[in-house]
Amino acid sequence: MTHQNENTQSNSAVQHILDNGLDGIGEAIRLIIDQAMKIERSQVLQAKPHERTDQRQGYANGFKGKTVSTRVGDIRFSVPQVRNGVDFYPSALEKGLRSERALMLAIAEMYIQGVSTRKVTAVLEELCGLDISSTQVSRATAQLDQELAQWRIRPLGQFKYLILDARYEKVRINGIVRSCAVLIALGVDPEGKRSVLGVSAKLSEAEVHWRDFLASLQERGIHGIEFAVSDDHAGLRAALAARLPGIPWQRCQFHFQQNAMAHVPKIHMRDEVAQDIRSIFNASDLHQAQRQIQAVAQKYRESAPSLAEWIEANAPEALTVFNLPETHRKKLRTTNSLERLNKEIKRRTRVATLFPNEKSLERLVTALLSEISDEWETGKIYLTMKN
Repeated sequence: MTHQNENTQSNSAVQHILDNGLDGIGEAIRLIIDQAMKIERSQVLQAKPHERTDQRQGYANGFKGKTVSTRVGDIRFSVPQVRNGVDFYPSALEKGLRSERALMLAIAEMYIQGVSTRKVTAVLEELCGLDISSTQVSRATAQLDQELAQWRIRPLGQFKYLILDARYEKVRINGIVRSCAVLIALGVDPEGKRSVLGVSAKLSEAEVHWRDFLASLQERGIHGIEFAVSDDHAGLRAALAARLPGIPWQRCQFHFQQNAMAHVPKIHMRDEVAQDIRSIFNASDLHQAQRQIQAVAQKYRESAPSLAEWIEANAPEALTVFNLPETHRKKLRTTNSLERLNKEIKRRTRVATLFPNEKSLERLVTALLSEISDEWETGKIYLTMKN
């Protein structure tokens, strides 16, 4: 039966070309790649659809649409999904798109750095062997901007956990180098998978930027948030209170420990203070953590009174995570889940060094984050969601 289905798909692809000529190539590619991805999923699961076998490694979980821009136009693929923790992303799609992604990223990076279309053309011809015109490059960059804008405004759904962070990059505005805030939102859905929900780069007051950013997530349909984690940024906290009132907030424990060092009076005390703070966060439950706060504060009451007072006043904000299932706490007590994103962003932005405006910075960051988000959404789950 499987062999018959494969022949049917192949025949359909051929027939589409016969009926439509070169205009049918895109649909033919879709049919072939979709079938190849189904076959690969069966190989990974070690079982055909609906087959009962002891060798089965997991289960099929439907399909997720993915539109990809290729040289023959936009193609809407149906990417096979799996469940039960199996790590799967179809190589048939990945390998087929590698050159397209490399081309798009090369154009984006050079465009961001202010390289002229004539120079972009020359570089692409040298690196990729592509004989293209400056008009084609300009068209490609315009298409890239449109695709990235669509990704930034795509509809959102239910997400249980929200993780927020910001980083800063240098932008030249009217001949003056300024810091530009890049806001990033990450979400974990009810199935336990991560997604990059949004990104925004602006020169603005922190609270205004955060409030507008959160409002944009709500306008796109995000709902069901039960928990948010971020650094203790005054503008962000005010924006959360305004846009997401009543949502339990977790202060990032990693940043909390860093902030505590400003209240340590002597350098030689820092390691010991760090260990004591970790003893609070590593408590077995909320009540033990609260008792440990008092013990640590009492310990430094005389030697570091400012530190003792600061810990008593601020440490409870970093204990909200104890209200979550124990298996979720380690990954949600800090904003470290955004660490990979920031590393990837830094790896790219340090090449550009300085951006001509906020839009150029946002373009590069969006291109990177959309790729990572696609991998997360089609890969293995991040958290096991069990009641």
